[in-house]
Amino acid sequence: MTKTKTLYELAKVLRSKNSGPFELTLDVIFDNKEYYEKVKNSGVITKGLICNLYSIEERDISALVFYDPAMAFKVTIKRPIDSGSIGETDVYGAQQHAPLMDVEIPM
Repeated sequence: MTKTKTLYELAKVLRSKNSGPFELTLDVIFDNKEYYEKVKNSGVITKGLICNLYSIEERDISALVFYDPAMAFKVTIKRPIDSGSIGETDVYGAQQHAPLMDVEIPM
């Protein structure tokens, strides 16, 4: 049996925010180099994973970038509804990181 930990357990910061009125950015920041490297090298964090978690198409992902100096990765995706539009429920995009929390990383 492979031991795993969730991103919630490994990351120091899991957050989402506006990246303009039409996009959201998901940030995952680590304060432990070993954990960051495990996540980065696990192959778990992919565009396919993001598509599954957020029920979007790959064309809706603007960026998925690991940034070693900050021990972080970010994902920028198209907002399902433009910020401030009728039917939009999170104008600041601050509550969209939750699906990442339970992503399991092999340890």
